[in-house]
Formats: sequence, structure tokens, C-alpha cells
Amino acid sequence: MKLHEYQAKRLFADFGISIPKGRVASNANQVKEIANELGCPVVIKSQVLVGGRGKAGGIRLAKTSKEAKEFATKILGTEIKGLPVKNVLVDEAIDIKQEIYFGIVNDRTMRKPVLMASSEGGIEIEELALRNPEKIFKIYINPLIGLRDYQIKNLASSMDLPKSLWKEFINTANGLWALFNSIDATLAEINPLVITKDDRIIALDGKMIIDDNAIFRQPMISDMRDVDIEEPEEVEARKFSLSYIKLDGEIGCMVNGAGLAMATMDIIKEFGGNPANFLDIGGGASADKVAAALKIILSDKSVKAILINIFGGITRCDEVAKGILLALEDVNTTMPIVVRLTGTNDQEGLKILQEANLDAAESLVDCAKKAIQRSKGE
Repeated sequence: MKLHEYQAKRLFADFGISIPKGRVASNANQVKEIANELGCPVVIKSQVLVGGRGKAGGIRLAKTSKEAKEFATKILGTEIKGLPVKNVLVDEAIDIKQEIYFGIVNDRTMRKPVLMASSEGGIEIEELALRNPEKIFKIYINPLIGLRDYQIKNLASSMDLPKSLWKEFINTANGLWALFNSIDATLAEINPLVITKDDRIIALDGKMIIDDNAIFRQPMISDMRDVDIEEPEEVEARKFSLSYIKLDGEIGCMVNGAGLAMATMDIIKEFGGNPANFLDIGGGASADKVAAALKIILSDKSVKAILINIFGGITRCDEVAKGILLALEDVNTTMPIVVRLTGTNDQEGLKILQEANLDAAESLVDCAKKAIQRSKGE
């Protein structure tokens, strides 16, 4: 789950990280009022969850409140990379002496968080890593011990940061680490973290990504979710605790278990088909949950056939079969559906499907081949 810049910066402030004075606005009149309150110049920043806002005209410097209103009128309601701009952040303009990249991310290879910093802020870290990797300094953080002040001092020294700023830099690093931990983040990034001309350290921008698997214990963060960047099917799947990712193929997949789902998609590709989605209904799925999953697949207009692959361990095959029929009662469709059931109560499930004249397959290979044929109208 991604947070907007204004949301990330509010959290920064809660953890003692300095941010510019500013407020969010949803219309041009509000922007003018905020500009008058802050005093110009101000920066008008579109709030969309994509990069490249500046290049797309979504970030403007306004010298007067009148100009701020004009810029807001142009930005609000437009789209940047297909996403609508519903809000803008109005920030005080900052006199910048130096820009720094500063962020914490989980390093899966090292199995621990890593704090990265560079004296070349303001550009994407991936671009910097390709162009000047030696200018990126890293500190690996032992999650059992936490970030230590000596590590931050070593980082400040490596970046040739003036010693007069070390105390504020240490506070900023500790604040970002505390935030990263407290909200189950997988990324907490300040780019740029700036040194002002009057020698203050301020987070000028913010980016945060939260672990979706931990959202259940972050109700405050969950309420910040912006569904504009998500596929409607993914939003609907979340309501039923289904793991769903939309793909660009034509064969809809419903499987129980992430590993089995990946294997199912591999088999489809092996025989010349393309999966339209990843959908894991999980273990112990009830008939209602299966019905919800099937409706989500059927709502995808690109799907031409559906493959259902169930290995019944905790999940009962007869419950899956009932769920399929339950969904078909609510959705009037002629979509070809091929089902493979094996495991707990598989014979009972197959009997239910056969009585409903649904297409059952004996093996996964057979199921994949049939689904591909049905998607081609064969």
C-alpha cells in the first residue's frame, strides 16, 4: 500500500522529522487561502501515486496567491499517467543549499532493513545506482538491536555532512527508523532531504509503502488507502480477503494456495495460453468466498475461459463446487469453466459439478489444455 506525499510527511512530522509548512487542498480557492496564510512563494504539488509529477506539469512554484490559484486550476482535475489529480499539497517554498537522498528499505537478500543515503538527492535512486553507485552509502540495520547513533555518524561522515548538522541528521534518521518500524513499512523515503540556506534539515518530499500483509494491525494507515491506482477487481477481492492480481491474459484462474496458483499459471503458459489473473482463495475457503472469487473473474471483460484448480486439504472440494454453482446463480454467463478437483471430498465435488453439466478435468495438464481450447472457442 502506497501513501501520498502529504500523508507520508504528516507521519514524518509525528516522528520528529522537520517538514515544510503546508496543507492539502481540493479546489483552487482553498489553494489561494493557504498561499495567503503561508506567505508566497509556495509550491503547488499534485498528489498522485506516480513518479514524474514535475515533468508532467504537476509541480509548480507560485510567486503570488493569485498565481497559486491559477496553477491549481490547471492541475486539479487533470490526469498524470492516467491517474486523476484530486488534491494538491501547498507547501512553503524552501531556500535549498543541498539535496540529499535518504531512505530505508527492506533488503531481502541480506534479510534486514538498509538505510541508504547520498549527497545527490532529487533523482531516482535507481538512476543514481546505475550512474554513480559509489555515491550511495548504506547502513544495514539489525532489527533486534535497531539503528545506532554511531552508524548514523559514520554515514554523515561518509557524506561529508558538516558536523554542525550531525545532531539534526541523527534525529531525522532515528525518526525515520522509528516510523518505518511502527507502521510496518517496506519503504520509507525522503527525496530530497534538504539542507536549507539557514542550515536546517527538512524533508521536502516523502514516499512510503506499507506491507499489505500487516495492514490488519494498522487501521489508521488502512484508512489512508487510495484505490485510484488499483484495479477494481483487486479492490473487490480485498473485501473477501482474496489474493488477486490482474494480468493481461484471457484465461481466468481460481486456485487455492499461492504455490499451486503459480504452477497453474506456468502450465497455462507452457501450453500456449495466457493467465488473466493470479487468484488464491486460500485454505478453508467457504462456498461464499468461492462465489465471490468467481464473480471477480467474470467481471474481467478480457477473460474468455476460466480454469479452477483446487487441491482439497483444508479446503473441501464439495464446498468449492457449491460456491461455483452459487456464483453462477447470480451471474448470467455462458463463459466456459473447466474445473479440476482433487483431495478432500473431491468425489462429492465432482458429482455436484457433473449434475450441473460443468466441465471437469482429471489432471492439471488436462485442465489447462481444455481451458486454452475453450478460450479459443474450440
